[in-house]
Amino acid sequence: MVLSSNRPQTTASTNPFEAALGRPLTKQSIQVLQINLGRRCNLSCTHCHVEAGPHRTEELSPAILAQLLAMLDRFPQIRTVDLTGGAPEMNYGFRPLVERAHALGKDIIVRSNLTIFFEPGFADLPEYFARHQVRVVASLPCYLPDNVDSMRGQGVYDDSIRAIQQLNALGYGTDPQLILDLVYNPPIPKDENFRLTPSQAALEGDYKGYLAENFDIAFNQLLTITNLPIGRTRFQLAHRGLLAPYTEFLAAHHNPANVAGLMCRSELSIDYEGRVYDCDFNQMAGVPAQTPDGEPITVESLLTADSLDVISRVQTRPYCYGCTAGSGSSCGGALTD
Repeated sequence: MVLSSNRPQTTASTNPFEAALGRPLTKQSIQVLQINLGRRCNLSCTHCHVEAGPHRTEELSPAILAQLLAMLDRFPQIRTVDLTGGAPEMNYGFRPLVERAHALGKDIIVRSNLTIFFEPGFADLPEYFARHQVRVVASLPCYLPDNVDSMRGQGVYDDSIRAIQQLNALGYGTDPQLILDLVYNPPIPKDENFRLTPSQAALEGDYKGYLAENFDIAFNQLLTITNLPIGRTRFQLAHRGLLAPYTEFLAAHHNPANVAGLMCRSELSIDYEGRVYDCDFNQMAGVPAQTPDGEPITVESLLTADSLDVISRVQTRPYCYGCTAGSGSSCGGALTD
C-alpha cells in the first residue's frame, strides 16, 4: 500500500522548518474553522495523533460552544466548518454546530470513524448527515480488512463497510450534494525502511475498483495523509528508536511546491477549551497560535478583537515536514500529485 522512495535518507540533524523555507511561514485570510470537540471516541486507533479513546472525557463546554456559535454568526469569511475529535459525533456541541453552520450556508465536514453509527444512540447519524448535507470524511486506512483491523481494532473494517453502504443508500458518493471521502493513512514504520505516502490518484483507483467490485460501494475522493510524529505515532516511533530518523526522512523529502497549499495558512484549529492553533497537529503538540506580540490566542480574544485575521506568522516545528514531504499532506489529502 506504500511506495518506496529512491532518495537517500539523511543522517544529519533535522533543520528547523523555517530554515528550509528560507522565511517565516505566513498566515492568509481565514476561511476554515476546524474544531476539535473533544477526545471521547469509541475507538483507540494505533495511529491516532489525538490519543482519543473510550475512556477520555475531555469535551467542549457550554460556554465555549456559545463562543463558537457567536463566531459563526459574526464572521461570514468562514466558508468551511470542519468538525473533528475523537469521534466528533460523541462530544458535546456537535449537533448545535452542524445546525448553525447549515443554517448559515457553510460547508460542513465531519471527520467520522463510521463505526459510531453502530453505537447506542447514534443510529440516526447517516440520515442526520444527509439532511444537513454534511460532507463525510471517513477513515479507511486500507481497502483490505487485515490492514484496517490491525490499525483500528478487530471488526472495524466490516463495520466501516456496512456504514459506507448505509451512506451510499442515502445518495452519498453519487448525489453531488452528499460528498463521501475516504482517508488513507500508511502503517506506522517498524524499521528504517521508510516510505513516502503513495500517489493519491493511483491509490484512489485501487480503492474504487476493489470496493465497487466486492461491496458495490461508491465514494467521491480518497485523501492520503502522512503520519506525523505526534501522539500515538510519536510514542510508537520513539519506542522503536525511530523518531529522529523518521523526522529526518520527512525533512529530506521536503517539497517546496507544497508550501503554498498548506492548510495551516488559511485555517484556525480550535480545541475543546477554546484555545486557538494554526493547525490540528500544532493543537495536539501543544503549540498555540500567537499574535505578532507573542500572545496566545483564544476564541474569546478573537471575538473581542472582532477579527479572525490576527495571526501573521504560523508556528512551525520539525514535524511540519510531514505536510510538505513528497506529494504533501493535509486534512484535504495530497497537495501535489
